[in-house]
Amino acid sequence: MSRRKILSIVSPVALAVGLTGCAAVGGAPIPSPDTPITPSEEQQGREYHTQILSEFGGAMQGNTAAYVTNVGQRIAVQSGLASNQGAFTVSLLNSSVNNAFATTGGYVYTTRQLVTLMNNEAELAAVLGHEVGHVAARHAQRRQQTQQQNSLAGAGLAILSGILLGDSQLGSTLGRAALQGSQLLTLGYSRNQEREADVLGVRYLSDAGYDPRAMSTVLASLAQQSALDAQLQGRDNASLPEWASTHPDPASRVRDAAALAAGKPGTTLNREVFLRNIDGLTYGDDPAQGVVEGRQFIHPELRFAFTAPQGFYLVNGTQQVTINGQSGQAELKVAQSSGSLSQFVSRAFQQLSGQGQQISPQIQTTTVNGIPAAYGIGRANSGGNQVDVTVFAYDFGGGQTYYYQAITPAGRASAFTPMFNSFRRLSASEAAQVVPREIDVVTVQPGDTVSSLSRRMAYSNGQEARFRVLNALGSNEGLRAGQQVKIVVRGR
Repeated sequence: MSRRKILSIVSPVALAVGLTGCAAVGGAPIPSPDTPITPSEEQQGREYHTQILSEFGGAMQGNTAAYVTNVGQRIAVQSGLASNQGAFTVSLLNSSVNNAFATTGGYVYTTRQLVTLMNNEAELAAVLGHEVGHVAARHAQRRQQTQQQNSLAGAGLAILSGILLGDSQLGSTLGRAALQGSQLLTLGYSRNQEREADVLGVRYLSDAGYDPRAMSTVLASLAQQSALDAQLQGRDNASLPEWASTHPDPASRVRDAAALAAGKPGTTLNREVFLRNIDGLTYGDDPAQGVVEGRQFIHPELRFAFTAPQGFYLVNGTQQVTINGQSGQAELKVAQSSGSLSQFVSRAFQQLSGQGQQISPQIQTTTVNGIPAAYGIGRANSGGNQVDVTVFAYDFGGGQTYYYQAITPAGRASAFTPMFNSFRRLSASEAAQVVPREIDVVTVQPGDTVSSLSRRMAYSNGQEARFRVLNALGSNEGLRAGQQVKIVVRGR
């Protein structure tokens, strides 16, 4: 959740439609992968650039960002979309989600979190080259032309606790919470389109002199990270909105990408250069956007905290915090106060009411940890199923209302009661103790082992598993003296 207290944004669905809006209309031909960027494509990419930066924490500045831009421009120019590296705008986004994407007009993006997972410059070039491949092949335009935006129109739908929310406004409003804009950007890419982007990305790598096998190795790391995230969060799948899961079937693509690289020229990895340039890069949540610590969410700048119920996990987004579990889903947002809390809750239910039905709960007032609050629980039909919808709002002062919107199977609204009751103000001393994690590149010394270095990871659980995935180490792979590796430490 951003430090900005009042957010005025374009909805993710509208953003995604706009980003694919340069598709040919009426069946007009779509340019081939070797066709340069057109003026209309450049204009549209420029129009949406600011919105994308807003959704993903903004563009980072400094040496690491400049390095990512340089690598991205050098790989993007291999596409033939433009002959001048300056025609490409490559941004390092301040986001803790593993993601990368590119939009029409030469705008290319990667999150800092995804960069920290990489282990050499060739892998950075591979990810950015793959995304440029999607743009060069005009996959978004082809998707929109052939599907007539059906995929994006249904993007707000979600399956929650086995209940299909259907096409009601209720379903689209709550279901959209777990979808980030970049997931909508990649939603609907077929396996053939992914393979085509991989083919183009591997070609760009080889043409630029990089080891083309880097596409395969970074895909392997992404698949392993998604599996680890699922394990640590107690999930049985890796369905978070990440690059590895929005781009279908990353595990099988590892083999295909390795086969594509076979026999192609290029040997450059630039591992030491890469590690030097990411040393000190923020890892995980930026405290300015709030941090997730296990089941607890802490925002040191907005000065609040809460704890998700047992069995639920948290996803920190720019506009909201999403709480997911087998027995329900919720989101926490902030809005400008207007009228009483009871009126606020009533208006929220009016907005959530589905087509042809009105949710009319009994609204009650209370106090939670000294904070005035109001809430209501209503029964609704969604996709042929009965669900309970809860809106729980807090008057946080300063003209701000924090509020949860939650949905559960009928009769199970109490699953979120502990979370609603955990919402509290954060003291100044507590806020001061929240510091970011960051990458620390260290040189393995004689006697160092995976076990000993893993214990330096700034986590209370999964230290060795995190260390191995971060450094692309196999389950039985050891270290050698003089080798450089990444660990995650507490910043200052």
